[in-house]
Amino acid sequence: MDLRICTEPQEGATYAQLLAVARAAREHGFGAFFRADHVLPMSGQPAPPGPVEAMVSLAAIAAQVPDIRLGTLLTSATFRHPGLLAIQAANLDDISGGRLELGLGAGWFEAEHRAYGLPFGASFGERFDRLTEQLEILTGLWATPAGGTFDHAGAYYQLAGAPGLPKPVQRAADGTPKVPLVLGGHGPRRTPALAARFADEFNVGFSGVAVTGAQIGRVRAACEAIGRDPADLVYSAVQLVCLGAEPATLARRLAATGRAPGEFDDGGLAGTPDQITAGLARFAGAGVSRMYLQILDLSDLDHLAELGDLNRLAAAV
Repeated sequence: MDLRICTEPQEGATYAQLLAVARAAREHGFGAFFRADHVLPMSGQPAPPGPVEAMVSLAAIAAQVPDIRLGTLLTSATFRHPGLLAIQAANLDDISGGRLELGLGAGWFEAEHRAYGLPFGASFGERFDRLTEQLEILTGLWATPAGGTFDHAGAYYQLAGAPGLPKPVQRAADGTPKVPLVLGGHGPRRTPALAARFADEFNVGFSGVAVTGAQIGRVRAACEAIGRDPADLVYSAVQLVCLGAEPATLARRLAATGRAPGEFDDGGLAGTPDQITAGLARFAGAGVSRMYLQILDLSDLDHLAELGDLNRLAAAV
């Protein structure tokens, strides 16, 4: 199983901390450093020093940390106009030398939208419609031939005569310029259909093994329904991880996350290396080939070093 590192900077982080974690992830053999894209902690309370903006921080990390891939898990479609996001993502792909992966979701955290005056929309249906248009615009702009222009006349976004520049460094299988897209969610119908149409990777967040496997099954069925090979997609999950070979170490790391051991009972990843490896194997049995390990305590770089040893074992899962 491919293991990646995922962080939650909205819970309180500096850019220097994110850079240190990205460097440690590379040092200890992880293939990617990802970050959530939120502007308010899940508690809704301030978390000094404040949010570290996703595109700005990833661009800076890309310029300073080579080799590993970088991305968001997930960016809310409510945060940025898709025309600008297409430019930002293509620029970031250039800065990184073709290492960006863009995770997108419909958005769900209303409090952060209220706090910063971001449009949340009247319903989940509206947000999902916006996400659909965003994906159409992103892929349409990137795929526009040289010298051509792109138009989009949607309910929420209108583009007229956009030149479709700049282009990402990366290419899709057919040679079309494209940043790989990671989609996620738990919706039983529209989410799988959208993933089948646009995604390079589908991610199931913070769910037990059975729920994760069922959603992967829906996405695979949605691919088959439109004639796409389900094997074209990578199927991934994200889980909070707390590794502790000794009980005292595990207790300390759990306390730093504010979580209790019982919260990891449904397929979570907490315990000794053997226990976490067994948990990864259960997710692999549900169809997961990539796991994002969510790190909440960004100051505990020893944790990343120990997870690096686990990363080497996970290659056999």
